[in-house]
Amino acid sequence: MAASRMGAPRAELIADSALELLAGRGMRGLTHRAVDEFAGLPQGSTSNYARTRQALLEVAVRRQAEREAAVLTPDAMPVPADVAAHGRDNLAASLATALHRYLTRHPELLVSRYELALEATRRPELREFYDRAGRQFREPLVALMRGAGSPEPERHALSLVAWCEGLMFSCAAGSYHDDVPSREELRRGFGELLHGMLAG
Repeated sequence: MAASRMGAPRAELIADSALELLAGRGMRGLTHRAVDEFAGLPQGSTSNYARTRQALLEVAVRRQAEREAAVLTPDAMPVPADVAAHGRDNLAASLATALHRYLTRHPELLVSRYELALEATRRPELREFYDRAGRQFREPLVALMRGAGSPEPERHALSLVAWCEGLMFSCAAGSYHDDVPSREELRRGFGELLHGMLAG
């Protein structure tokens, strides 16, 4: 797959190749040499760009966040004022569309995400970088829950994230990997979750 990106900037090619190696071979398969070979670059190219393993992992985390943002499109979510004005249905539909797109079109990104998340539990220096990259999704979701009328937007955002994470893991690596919910099923699930949290 890296060969299809040979027209991309070298930094992007290296980052994408790192993610593909993580998805296909796991953390042990991610080395500077492997990235060079997978990307079709001269030996030493990845080391020149990211000299240490920590630097290479940070490159992967940064690119993971960029690609997830392109798939989940947090900027396309309803703004909090719209959620307050038009209720929860639009929010449930938007969340369902984004999650369905991720589950059905980019399953390899889910696998690389879990590889990086697990590695962050073993490397405190990566944990801080990983968490910082993830705030681009967390903070807008808290604002949306506040706009939806949540009296505890931080807690309700965590519940929503936990529900999504469980679903993503089940569909990427669990027993539902061949039975991904439809967009309508996801919309109903989000609707039920939002109603249960916010009906009071």
